[in-house]
Amino acid sequence: MSFPEFPGPLFTDLYELTMAAGYFDRQMDDPATFSLFVRPHPKRGYFVAAGLQAVVDALTRFHFSDEEIDWLAQTGRFNRDFLAHLTTLRFTGDIMAMAEGEIFFPDEPVLEVTASLIQAQIIETYLINTVGVASLMATKAARCVYAAAGRPVVDFSLRRTQGSHAGMAVARSSYIAGFAGTSNVLAGKTWGIPISGTMAHSFVTAFESETDAFEAYANLFPDSAVFLIDTYDTLQGARAAAMVGNRMQQKGNALLGVRLDSGEMVALSRKVRRILDQAGLPDVKIFASSGFDEYALERLIAGGARIDAFGVGTRMGVSADAPYLDMVYKMVRLGARNVRKVSEGKITLAGEKQVFRKATADGRFHGDVIGMRGETVGGTTALLRPTMEKGRPVGPMPTLEEIRARFAKNFERLDHRHKRFEDAELYPVRVSERMAGLQDSV
Repeated sequence: MSFPEFPGPLFTDLYELTMAAGYFDRQMDDPATFSLFVRPHPKRGYFVAAGLQAVVDALTRFHFSDEEIDWLAQTGRFNRDFLAHLTTLRFTGDIMAMAEGEIFFPDEPVLEVTASLIQAQIIETYLINTVGVASLMATKAARCVYAAAGRPVVDFSLRRTQGSHAGMAVARSSYIAGFAGTSNVLAGKTWGIPISGTMAHSFVTAFESETDAFEAYANLFPDSAVFLIDTYDTLQGARAAAMVGNRMQQKGNALLGVRLDSGEMVALSRKVRRILDQAGLPDVKIFASSGFDEYALERLIAGGARIDAFGVGTRMGVSADAPYLDMVYKMVRLGARNVRKVSEGKITLAGEKQVFRKATADGRFHGDVIGMRGETVGGTTALLRPTMEKGRPVGPMPTLEEIRARFAKNFERLDHRHKRFEDAELYPVRVSERMAGLQDSV
């Protein structure tokens, strides 16, 4: 499984390098542990872990090239001894992390890094950016899957994502969260995600009539034809699609579906369904796309729309209602000393951690405990597991299908009262007595 090329260690904020230079100048390079977590969010009660494999791939290859060192020298900010140190720098630390596809909650570390202080500091920006964006998108996609109530959902967001890197992250994260496929052809090649697409309005208008356009498409793609029927008049488009669909049947083929992309979807989908059924095409599916998100999907299904599958684009691909996560990376231990931040509203928990999850007898998630690394909490499962040791991956990484299956199982175990969009109940997360005692001692 490959990822878009790691942009290199200069993909960092300047202050990571100036801090690293300060540590080097004072010969401060003891082992440090940093926690990566999301602060409480006004619109998200849970998050879906994603992006870990890209992190492992990048840190395995982490080094400064001669060209990068030369450029840093030209800035005039760093002395020769520090730059010489960077030429030898590799990631040789450890990572404890939740697996991709795991569900986590505010203030819980999704990942902890233990490495030399300089190593751990420089990778901060990349970790927040990579895990933050991937988890943001996986969480948004999970909400869309939940709203679709079992109907397939496809990622149509690529043209509106904020750059090519984001487009790839959305395709992968949404597939982890249960999307049936993506329009992103490169993501299909890179990760084996099923690719899906129909036609644009420009294809229809390029022909003299809708019927001509549909006939041309059906002749070229007789096993996967989906006609876009709202270029002119949606109901007339449905009738034209039905006519071409019947001709396809006579040739031994079958029209897969029609797509709605505008209008009042509930009423139109019912009318289109009636036209198709009356034409003897009850198996032809109705697909819909039109600025959907989880809220729109929920309204359509509650309103009785006769839609079999959805294409979800812009609002999912940019997580429109919550376009960022307040993901942070905070030092919690340096050498033998536990450390914490106590700024008002931004207090952190000191010490190396573990997240323990309790489940009911039937497997439902019941509550989490943030405890100390090495602590035992009876009747729970520890979620942070060794992912890298001494700079190398621990064991084989899971396949994308395995990650997707893990998410599906976990999401089923999260009660609906924590997933609903209105008046969702907060999932219970507490701090263990030992962890609380450590904070008092610090």
